[in-house]
Amino acid sequence: MPTPALSPEQQAQLQLTEQVIGDAIEQAGGRIPFDAFMQLALYAPGAGYYVNGTHKFGAAGDFVTAPELSPLFSRCLANQCAQVLRQLGGAEVLEFGAGSGVMAADMLLQLQALDCLPERYLILELSPGLQARQRETLQARAPGLLSRVHWIERLPQPGWRGLVLANEVLDAMPVQRFRRSGPAWQEWFVEKADTGFAGVWGEAVSPGLVAALETLQQRVGGFADGYASEINLRLPGWLQALGECVQQGALLLVDYGYSQREYYHPERSAGTLICHFRHRAHDDPLQLAGLQDITANVDFSAVAHAALDAGLQLAGYTSQAHFLIDNGLQQLLAEIDPAQVDLHLQALQQVKQLTLPSEMGERFKVIGLLQNMDLALDGFTSRDMRAYL
Repeated sequence: MPTPALSPEQQAQLQLTEQVIGDAIEQAGGRIPFDAFMQLALYAPGAGYYVNGTHKFGAAGDFVTAPELSPLFSRCLANQCAQVLRQLGGAEVLEFGAGSGVMAADMLLQLQALDCLPERYLILELSPGLQARQRETLQARAPGLLSRVHWIERLPQPGWRGLVLANEVLDAMPVQRFRRSGPAWQEWFVEKADTGFAGVWGEAVSPGLVAALETLQQRVGGFADGYASEINLRLPGWLQALGECVQQGALLLVDYGYSQREYYHPERSAGTLICHFRHRAHDDPLQLAGLQDITANVDFSAVAHAALDAGLQLAGYTSQAHFLIDNGLQQLLAEIDPAQVDLHLQALQQVKQLTLPSEMGERFKVIGLLQNMDLALDGFTSRDMRAYL
């Protein structure tokens, strides 16, 4: 992507983030693994994309998520949440990275309408700027429910009961890029360049990477020479921490991605890394550090394996379209008065974007996990694809 024109504020932010990453590269002896670069570019305090206060969500940002697109998404998610909360007899909700706060507000309003409000709605958010924006959104959309919302910076103590939500969280976890080079494995490192950064392949040395790649190769049947992709080595630790935290409850993870055999298909030989800036997608993660989103598709088979290793139960895996339909999307649409022509047409268009295979309907998946619960989650009633994992 050609370097876009930047405002003075954006230019200053770019220089700050590049300085932070450059210092880390120098301290590491001249290069860092790609996952370390991605961690700093997205999450370095005061400098990373998700914590530096730049506008990210919605039409004026870099991308639009499903909750920003339509309240119908969050209301369907709340319907699934209500089933879990009723089974638990009262509990809490924990949302990871709540973005603008729109999903939290719309979910709380729907749960209130269902007479199934959680005891507390927790938001784990590290960015002070996003915390402030979420508070403003909740104050504007659901002022009477703001007192139930609490911001936290780490997981609750073990013994927690409730529902964990992560919408488009896993795709922003730092990943390592790998390549098969003859009989050996290589990983991608980032070095300083005359302007910005450059990527270079080298021997795979990051702890645990070669062992994970050998296991992956056994599962998918091998990689051709030169095949390159990504792997998320942080996922098992994240799910292990959640498994230790949640005494009883459910986890719903929504994201774009594939099963393992689809993810590492021979034709997908350059990986899935994608960046977003001003609603333009491209594949160069080394430019615009701190100003652009960097993501990788989710390997949902890896999620399932790591969840089982963490002691969680796999409750279902399906497309976003089927999950929303099973949680009352059509009924919610029917509640909109057709006489309100503009509103009804707008909702119809939103439903198409949420459910059509050419839009978000098949590209986005939902995986459900349980901890010490015997419950058939409604969202996986009509199409459960666990067998594909």
